[in-house]
Amino acid sequence: MKIGVATFPTSYSMRPDDLARAVEERGFESLLFAEHSHIPTSRETPHPGGGDLPRDYYSSWDPFVALSFAAAATTTLNVGTGACLVTQRDPILLAKEVATIDAASRGRFLFGVAAGWNREEMRDHGTDPDVRFGVLRERVLAMQEIWTKEEAEFHGRHVDFDAMWADPKPETRPWPPILVGGNGERIVERVAEFGDEWMPNVHRVGEALPGRIGELQRLAAERGRDPIPVTGYGVRPAEDHVTEMAELGVHRVVLYLPSVDGDESRRLLDEHARLVGAV
Repeated sequence: MKIGVATFPTSYSMRPDDLARAVEERGFESLLFAEHSHIPTSRETPHPGGGDLPRDYYSSWDPFVALSFAAAATTTLNVGTGACLVTQRDPILLAKEVATIDAASRGRFLFGVAAGWNREEMRDHGTDPDVRFGVLRERVLAMQEIWTKEEAEFHGRHVDFDAMWADPKPETRPWPPILVGGNGERIVERVAEFGDEWMPNVHRVGEALPGRIGELQRLAAERGRDPIPVTGYGVRPAEDHVTEMAELGVHRVVLYLPSVDGDESRRLLDEHARLVGAV
């Protein structure tokens, strides 16, 4: 069982380089940074977690810039996005960002992706929320072409470009692990088509998680794929919950760390690190 940490990097929380060193020193396997480019003040779309939207959602640093500091400050820690809102980013530039940080970190990048939930945020980026899953699919498939072909081209409904040269290629071949985040009805189909792992929010999936994992593995087998790993996001930092995830076949659990200052971050990491030894 691998144990990672996820958080929003902000100006009022622990610096990403200091946080990454603290996470690595305590034996965690990975550090994931969440992202939102902004939150429109209209607040039409309710927070999926219920209640008021935390400030972190509109105060977060760019994850790729923050992760470059995290990667440079560590030697073994995997760093990644949890998750990158691909529907709000240009796929050609994003392919270069992913390849660059994976190459610079010597293959330590985990590419968590998601379609997003804030409909007005997507609209500000020119994405129609009603087709966001199709946009996510084509942008990921297009990036896979860029990462693996010397002359890549892609022609789809949402992404369309002629043959191009685009380096660098990722250090990890054929590409860094793509962790597809989401809990919706068709998410496991998407993972089976273009993902390397499924990254559900375990609280939002709830009691349906075992059945969904079984469905995912059935689809993988139908496609001739090996069993697809599952990363449980937002797992409760308790030994019984982590053990439950292990019994379900979850291969990585990610504990959420609030965006707090260095002293509080280290205190919480010390508490969570007991799980590393216990598990």
